Amino acid sequence: MTDGHVPHIFLVAGEESGDRLGAALIKALRRGTGGSIRFSGIGGSHMAAEGVASAFPLGDLAIVGFVAIAKSLPKILKRITEAADAVIAARPDVLVIIDSPEFTHRVARQVRARAPAIKIVDYVCPSVWAWRPGRAKAMLGYVDRVLALLPFEPDAMRRLGGPPTSFVGHPIGERAALMRPNAEEAARRMSEPPVLLVLPGSRSGEVRRMAGVFGEAVAQAALRAGPFDVVVPTVERLAGLVRKAVADWNVPGSSVRVVTEPAEKDQAFRVARAALTKSGTSTLELAVAGVPMVAAYKVSLIEEAVARLMIKAQSAILANLVLGENVVPELLQRQATPAGLAAALLPLLRDTPERRRQTEAFARLDRIMDIAGSVPSERAATLILQGSSTT
Repeated sequence: MTDGHVPHIFLVAGEESGDRLGAALIKALRRGTGGSIRFSGIGGSHMAAEGVASAFPLGDLAIVGFVAIAKSLPKILKRITEAADAVIAARPDVLVIIDSPEFTHRVARQVRARAPAIKIVDYVCPSVWAWRPGRAKAMLGYVDRVLALLPFEPDAMRRLGGPPTSFVGHPIGERAALMRPNAEEAARRMSEPPVLLVLPGSRSGEVRRMAGVFGEAVAQAALRAGPFDVVVPTVERLAGLVRKAVADWNVPGSSVRVVTEPAEKDQAFRVARAALTKSGTSTLELAVAGVPMVAAYKVSLIEEAVARLMIKAQSAILANLVLGENVVPELLQRQATPAGLAAALLPLLRDTPERRRQTEAFARLDRIMDIAGSVPSERAATLILQGSSTT
């Protein structure tokens, strides 16, 4: 930064996870500049709590799946133009786009075309290593630097000819201590009845697809293994939908609790013996917490056909990708039946080779993800401020 210049950062997040990343980044940027910094942005409640009001509701953009995106395309296109207009009007030193590439990358393209002097940083590497690898090279036209959450992503971007990419670390690493048990909680993990985590997803469509099959799987497992203390973590905006779905479960002799508070979720992770989860970020959270799991996912037949053509990753499970081996069972589409899920879950409830294979692999995550290193948001802030100094 030049003397006397107060950097101006514009952040664009496309959904709740990006909003949380944005809020943590704002705090780190304030610390890194002693508060001598300005912000504008588009985000949600977490960024708003840091003083960055959004031009429109973040919920408008929480869309997943090829079919859902196609149906919502007119609204998305309108929001893309509105977001780009807001960035260009603000003339920031750096535009930080956060995840949600179907939205944020289109904003970045418009900004680069209309205001090429604005530096653009992509916080969260798109999954070019899994599908649409051509995006990596295309990003050279509108992204100056990528900040990656996963350790293998810089090599992937280099291999695919993408923009300079730096591994800054995953925010899950910042919360590792909150999700790991003390001695008393570790003892509870192996006490009766077992605490079983069930995570059907963070979007309404995922909950509708996964909650029923998960409930039936838990019921079948309980018939063979005995009662569970079932905990279903969710976010407040989905609590009603999840409680309605869980009300239809009939798990013999078991208690079923839906929790929404972060502290309750962390406590459940610390005492859980095993988990049944939708594939996604939750698999990495569980792995960092040391909770063996079975992961599953279902999409529409159209989305399955597209995915089979386009997705090249060795696994759909984030924990497996970070570990570099498929230690977490993944049951996708027609494999994700109650009987199949229950059969995969049962060995994880006892001291078995299946359980030990997962827990031993999860023990490597601290080294792989550099969890003991500097805070990811601080690393990201440092690189963003370096970029702003060249403007």
